[in-house]
Amino acid sequence: MSTAPSTSPTSGSAPAGGPPSDEAPQPAAPVPSSPSRWAPLRPLILRLHFYAGVFVAPFLFVAAVTGFLYAGAFQAEKIVYADEMTVSAVGDAKLPISEQVAAAREAHPGGAVSAIRPSPEDDATTRVLLSGVEGVDPNHTLAVFVDPYTAKVQGALEQYGSTGALPLRTWIDEFHRDLHLGENGRLYSEFAASWLGVIAVGGLVLWLSRRRALRKVRGTSGRRRTLGLHGTVGVWAAAGFIFLSATGLTWSTYAGANIDELRTSLGQSTPSVTSTAAGEHSGHGASASAGDAEHGVGLDKILAAARAEGLGDPVELVPPADASSAYVVRQVQRSWPEKQDSVAIDPATGEVTDVLRFADYPVLAKLTRWGIDLHTGVLFGLVNQIALMLLALSLILLIALGYRMWWQRGRGSSFGRPIPRGAWQQVPPQILLPCVAVIAVLGYFVPLLGIPLAAFVVVDVVLGEIAHRRGRRTRTSGADAT
Repeated sequence: MSTAPSTSPTSGSAPAGGPPSDEAPQPAAPVPSSPSRWAPLRPLILRLHFYAGVFVAPFLFVAAVTGFLYAGAFQAEKIVYADEMTVSAVGDAKLPISEQVAAAREAHPGGAVSAIRPSPEDDATTRVLLSGVEGVDPNHTLAVFVDPYTAKVQGALEQYGSTGALPLRTWIDEFHRDLHLGENGRLYSEFAASWLGVIAVGGLVLWLSRRRALRKVRGTSGRRRTLGLHGTVGVWAAAGFIFLSATGLTWSTYAGANIDELRTSLGQSTPSVTSTAAGEHSGHGASASAGDAEHGVGLDKILAAARAEGLGDPVELVPPADASSAYVVRQVQRSWPEKQDSVAIDPATGEVTDVLRFADYPVLAKLTRWGIDLHTGVLFGLVNQIALMLLALSLILLIALGYRMWWQRGRGSSFGRPIPRGAWQQVPPQILLPCVAVIAVLGYFVPLLGIPLAAFVVVDVVLGEIAHRRGRRTRTSGADAT
């Protein structure tokens, strides 16, 4: 990437996560599909993969460790909060939802009812969610757990997000997302997600372009064995890394905003049910006391109307925001098959005013929903969570193997020897220019990929020029001395 001349092309590789291989110079192994055109790209990809691995690996390591903990938090949550989440004994019939909410309000009169999640299973409690409660994070709610058979309040815990994360999972979630550093901390996770896919794709290309004989693990030792293990694990995990990178960016700060803007411009944004009450009685169904959730015809008739529209458990009831708004009842099942239908119901009449089916979502909205739920481990439940934990462990292993290769290449020195500069000079213009254009567009939409990449190129060119001038002065001084 510098104007300094390059040595012969190198041939190491590492599919993802951590510093890649950077073997001693050898003739470039041709890419099987088109060796004459694509072989010159190999040294360039190798150099980018190596330096990206060296400098991004610490961020990826943190993301992998915290992601591993988050994937396991779903099952841990069920154990830690079993007393709140499950009933002590299953009764014959569940009480009306209005009685359960009244019991929760009697135990916790502060704040306002923001949503109700009726007991979705025979042994599960009902959650009454309160907002504006003193001592509770403004971005969280207080979940009051009510036995649906006896209306006994079994406890109250802070809850966060649409998946109903309780304190343990919330803490791990925020640690994974922003290291508990707020909005500035989210840059770390976006940076890691931006580069994970690039490193994975680069390593995959390098590994598949190696001669088959050089991919062996058995019968090898030292650095070559480390490379073989690194490559084998990376190839198997590459698809998962690319998926995690793409889905992680969908709700990141900068790339996520660009993705949302693109989806909106294509008419593929996530729709929402119209929550404005309709009819001549609109505005006459307000509750007698603010925050008790009993508007107009009452919660029981509202829930019955939603059931009549086919909304089975689990559901969430959201009271009207004001006198002109309707109740919104929506399904909240994120596991497969997903239940995401929603309806709006007039509080004065109990009539359904709008229906939105998940089947009618735009294609990109569906893919986004599935992608996020698969990324967070809820789409396929325990199997999904185990797969995420295995991916996290694979990434940690790849990072360790990558740094070991770097150490082995330096033969125990403080730093391994870097990949020679000048690889870009070997790439034909008809290949280099389109690649630059693609990287520029990608860098624009994913700024925490584009900006660091541009900075790396600039620094690398400057360092190359400095090294080139020093070498020229040394040669001149040597010639003068003779």
